Amino acid sequence: MAQGAPAFTPKSDELPPIIDVHFHAGIESFPGLPPMCPNASQFLASDPDDGPEAPIGWSDEDCSPRLYPSKPGEYLSDMIAEMERLNVKAVVFGKPDDVKKWVEAAPNRVIPGTSFDIGPNVDKAQQLKMLEMAFTQDGFKVMGEIGLQYAGMSPSDMSVDDYFALAEKLDIPVAIHMGTGGSGRANIGTPTYRASMGDPLKLEDLLARHPKLRVQVMHAGYPMIDNMLAMLGANSHVYVDIAGLIWSYPLEEVNRYIERLVDAGFEDRVMFGTDQMMWPKLMSYSISIIQNADYLTPQQKRDILYNNAARFLRIDKEKK
Repeated sequence: MAQGAPAFTPKSDELPPIIDVHFHAGIESFPGLPPMCPNASQFLASDPDDGPEAPIGWSDEDCSPRLYPSKPGEYLSDMIAEMERLNVKAVVFGKPDDVKKWVEAAPNRVIPGTSFDIGPNVDKAQQLKMLEMAFTQDGFKVMGEIGLQYAGMSPSDMSVDDYFALAEKLDIPVAIHMGTGGSGRANIGTPTYRASMGDPLKLEDLLARHPKLRVQVMHAGYPMIDNMLAMLGANSHVYVDIAGLIWSYPLEEVNRYIERLVDAGFEDRVMFGTDQMMWPKLMSYSISIIQNADYLTPQQKRDILYNNAARFLRIDKEKK
């Protein structure tokens, strides 16, 4: 049985604020996601000769809590209710029109983010024009999620450098997927995904070209902790989020990775996130992992849950 963290149960209506820096606008891109056991104990091996292979490799095990997806059409309202209950503000990523629906529904809870498409048929000039309008006229605040790793590309690839140049010019932070994402079946579900492109050292040339760029390394570059620490040590504009990682791996492993980041002296650059897709209770569950981490001080918990993201996103200067 998967060992989950105790549920986070609010005790008052005046909870300290939390920022989730990694949240998805809708479930259209994630059809048919089943109930989920967070912090599953293992990734199962498979054999291509044994018939159709499952698209994900998490073990099928009993667990408590088991997290259930929203019913069709109810994800937005379910999540806004959770964000209100838990006093969470979220950086919501997606297509501009999808994200705008969230902004309209909960303007005080949503920090809008959007990114560019990748592929041979993409009109780069059109994409750049769309992004510039989004960030200068439509109120978008973060360029992300940038999923170059799923296309087998490095963030330092010159073919996408114009997008990062725009972000630096407009002083917009970028959120780049680096690390976890294969789910044990990358070759089946996402055949162009390359684990090697999640190496945080792949950021070096990009950062040398754009030294003022603020970078959010999604999933904290898991599991490449040594290279992640090297990048944090070399570049003070680089932060990490622990989204996805926080529930995708055994809890002991998750805590060990976060503890390494903190023990190495980078507690002021670790940001909370969920990688929320369609399981409403994933938010409170993920918060509970930080709240119950006995290796973190109360101040470190507040920094991870709010202060670090507020600084990175320039929301305010006051610690809460």
